[in-house]
Amino acid sequence: MRKRNESVTVEHERAAAAAAPGPLDKGCSLRRSLRLPASAAAEGMKRPLGRRYGLWFRLRKLILWLLGMYIAIPFLVKLCPAIQAKLVFLNFVRVPYFIDLKRPQDQGLNHTCNYYLQPEEDVTIGVWHTVPAALWKNARGKDQLWFEEALGSSHPVILYLHGNAGTRGGDHRVELYKVLSSLGYHVVTFDYRGWGDSIGSPSERGMTYDALHVFDWIKARSGDNPVYIWGHSLGTGVATNLVRRLCERETPPDALILESPFTNIREEARSHPFSVASARYFPGFDWFFLDPITTSGIKFANDENVKYISCSLLILHAEDDPVVPFHLGKKLYNIAATSRSFRDYKVQFVPFHTDLGYRHKYIYRSPELPRILREFLGKSEHEHHH
Repeated sequence: MRKRNESVTVEHERAAAAAAPGPLDKGCSLRRSLRLPASAAAEGMKRPLGRRYGLWFRLRKLILWLLGMYIAIPFLVKLCPAIQAKLVFLNFVRVPYFIDLKRPQDQGLNHTCNYYLQPEEDVTIGVWHTVPAALWKNARGKDQLWFEEALGSSHPVILYLHGNAGTRGGDHRVELYKVLSSLGYHVVTFDYRGWGDSIGSPSERGMTYDALHVFDWIKARSGDNPVYIWGHSLGTGVATNLVRRLCERETPPDALILESPFTNIREEARSHPFSVASARYFPGFDWFFLDPITTSGIKFANDENVKYISCSLLILHAEDDPVVPFHLGKKLYNIAATSRSFRDYKVQFVPFHTDLGYRHKYIYRSPELPRILREFLGKSEHEHHH
């Protein structure tokens, strides 16, 4: 019995020994157990390849989309000139947002009245009239009739024509009104048809007619007081259109001030920072992008208009202007200075150095501006009274 048990035990131990791996087998077995199945390894190799392929696919898709836009946009602009007109006017950009143009006092203009005038049937334009700071106390709580009668007081009037985008309530425009008011001027400004809360469709002809209507409205109330016209940026195109027309009918203003002017809209569009790279590298740039502007009837030909203007002219331009290049303002001055129409009138160009940082719309910050206007307009007032 004991012998049988011993034999069973010996056999059990042998079986266990056979089942137990040796040192080498143990390591090999461990390595085998860590080895991935063939299918899993193949899947792991595919993942980086799949990611690289996915990135390349998306990049290629983006390149094709950009190429398609690069080709499609010029043809779209060419076929629809109204698009280019929109980009010139930018009247759909109404910054600052959420202001009530009926309440100029919300912009710190407590001595300003809001009017609405009607230059043509189905056209209504919003107008702001800021009286000189000396009349500030008297203006509080007064109605439109009082403001209209105030135009006849012994203070000169400036009709301000703003540039594209925004409204008459734009921040830099409001700051200029305050400066001019503090210097003793009435300031009358308005939004062209299609801008701000003014009703109508924008066009060069319409903008010029709106300005003419407001000028005549001022002259009917201002008596013998001097009336000056101040245009900024795109507003310089409206200003020279207006003054040329006034000179042709022999009712010129007492002076014209052009801030950041260009020569003509075609040259300005070509010189704009957004256009420079395209004009340099895009074949047929003029045909695709500039010709549609002309097709839309937009010229704003300051360089032609100044040849028919007979009143004093002051040009203000910052050297670091990124929107209307400084050289265009200088070129316009050179054209005007040699024009026979200015033979008996003062033509002055005032540059503002790059270090001042006035750029396209901050010349109002210049501490020299009051002196410049006093010296220039003082002479114009002298000419007016004699």
